[in-house]
Amino acid sequence: MRAPLRSLLTLSLLATFAAAPAFAADCTAPTGLTLINPGHLVMSTNPTLPPLQFVDSSGELKGMRIELGAEIAKRLCLQPDYVRIEFSAMVPGLQGGRWDMINTGIFFTPERARIMWMIPYENQAVSLSALPDNPGKISRLEDLAGQSVGVEIGGFEENAAKKASAELVAKGLKPIDIRTFDNFSIAFQALRAGQVQAVVSLDSVAVEYQNQGKFKQVIAGLEPTPVAIAFKDRALADAAAKVLNDMRADGSLEALFKRYGAQSTSGDFTVKGPTT
Repeated sequence: MRAPLRSLLTLSLLATFAAAPAFAADCTAPTGLTLINPGHLVMSTNPTLPPLQFVDSSGELKGMRIELGAEIAKRLCLQPDYVRIEFSAMVPGLQGGRWDMINTGIFFTPERARIMWMIPYENQAVSLSALPDNPGKISRLEDLAGQSVGVEIGGFEENAAKKASAELVAKGLKPIDIRTFDNFSIAFQALRAGQVQAVVSLDSVAVEYQNQGKFKQVIAGLEPTPVAIAFKDRALADAAAKVLNDMRADGSLEALFKRYGAQSTSGDFTVKGPTT
């Protein structure tokens, strides 16, 4: 059973990761920003998606998105602080003023952009992972009919699984038995234990686990959609978009993405939200 939201937030705030300031003493943050803790950029993350965001063996936050968030904070002359929290609590927490920015690779959708400011920045899609020997011989969506599939609750991936299930039913096949978990780490543990036959996650995560020999990527490239960082404050979103464009211009963004096998969206980074 999932812990109540208040308990999750309390535990997560105790587990906040704060990186040491990495900017010059004369660095000045842009004016007009609304921050929950002046001088700090507080970001929420769900570190269960290696290599994009995860916790290493020493308990430290690592990954492409963690580094990206720290660099955005640095260029805004702010100290990066991370709050580890389940994905299902992120949007309510942003709206409630518990963090300034969602930095967990939240998929961009017009519905989400109506309630917060979003910057699509990374191309992603959905994958299905199975055990290394793929006992269910899954290679196409039709093979999932009547099978149990694990997914993190409340995200784009869950909606993708529901959409795939509806398509199977429309073809006269059995629906997918979709089983939701608090996070992807628990979902993959369930796969390892044989409690589900596959897990829906991101392409990059499926590739990472396959490279480690833990699971096999059996279906890839479903529902290609950009992921984003998200904000409650428009001024902060505009400042972050400028940072991303500056990073693209100086080559540091491409270098970061290349190091992790990620791909950025094309064109300028722009803010999309309630009035755009």
